[in-house]
Amino acid sequence: MSPVRIAIFLVVFAALLFGVHYYFWARLVRDPALPAAWSAGARWALVSLGALVLVGALSSRFVPRAVASPIMWVVYTWLGIMFLLLVLLGATDAVRGVLAIAHRVSSHAPVDPERRQLLSRLVAGGVALAALAVGGAGIFNVLRQVAVKRVRVELARLPVAASGYRIVQLTDIHIGPTIGREFLEQLVATVNALEPDLVAITGDLVDGSVAELGALVAPLAKLRAKDGVFFVTGNHEYYSGADAWLAHLSTLGVRTLRNEHVRIGDGGGGTDGFDLAGIDDFTAHAPGHGPDLPGALVGRDASRALVLLAHQPKAILEAEALGVGLQISGHTHAGQIFPFNFMVRLQQPYVAGLHTHGRAQIYVSAGTGYWGPPMRVGAPAEITEIELVSA
Repeated sequence: MSPVRIAIFLVVFAALLFGVHYYFWARLVRDPALPAAWSAGARWALVSLGALVLVGALSSRFVPRAVASPIMWVVYTWLGIMFLLLVLLGATDAVRGVLAIAHRVSSHAPVDPERRQLLSRLVAGGVALAALAVGGAGIFNVLRQVAVKRVRVELARLPVAASGYRIVQLTDIHIGPTIGREFLEQLVATVNALEPDLVAITGDLVDGSVAELGALVAPLAKLRAKDGVFFVTGNHEYYSGADAWLAHLSTLGVRTLRNEHVRIGDGGGGTDGFDLAGIDDFTAHAPGHGPDLPGALVGRDASRALVLLAHQPKAILEAEALGVGLQISGHTHAGQIFPFNFMVRLQQPYVAGLHTHGRAQIYVSAGTGYWGPPMRVGAPAEITEIELVSA
């Protein structure tokens, strides 16, 4: 990104940040007319948190992770609370606006100033407490051990001999500023205890360079599956140096499927398994990168069942037409913090869970880690165990 674009981004970002924090001050401090001491404390807290977000945005890529991580925990936690505050304040302002219009239409009596102030204080206190409570619950959700979610998929053209084949999916782990090696070690231990036939990592493994995070992903080398560990790129790999990461993952025993397919579970006979394909993520713009599903399927026996690994659910729009029986995806985090899932639906055809799309099926994981705010509200993380059964 050029210096001019960086400068424009920073100016716009700072302006939005100021606007949001001014809105918080107006609704949570000014309108309730808090006592002087409380008002001053709240004002400086908002100024400090806003400044810390800006500092975090500027420094997170330029300081050692050991220094950046504690700062980013505070920054990302506040960003999560900010989102909750915006949703709650926006909803209450909408209701108050409707009530104000109704009052003007039905009555000419002036609004009692004391009643208005009392209402402002009740709204401000209720919104603040609700945001903190929901945010706290969201933090608890990401700190507890990730649960295994079991999904049974009837797959057309899957041989009876291959029925019961188990794929364990990890996705959107986001090793980075606030997720480290210990989290990945727990995931590896849980996956290995399942004794899967195959492990599929469907992108967004990291948020940072190999130089910065390479040692943190070392536990992947301990993953065990009968037919191997496979990976496809997500959008965050392309923000973090995709080529370097693909080379590094190969040293850990992780095979990346880049617009290609492999035969799985044949048992030596050639007829007892299915084909597994994988494509690059849609965000890939580097030379030699980018999704090419038709190319991935060249030379494939169309009579065999086909499973596709694709980071983004929207790949199903092409996959169904090309004979994919099951697509396994991530990317959405199931919204991560409700009600963001409704916004995700504007960009992806499916947000979470198992769905039928024409002649195909798609499973979208809610994600195994998290991105940004260390919170999950209404969208618990998962390690997904997908059992394929003959239809």
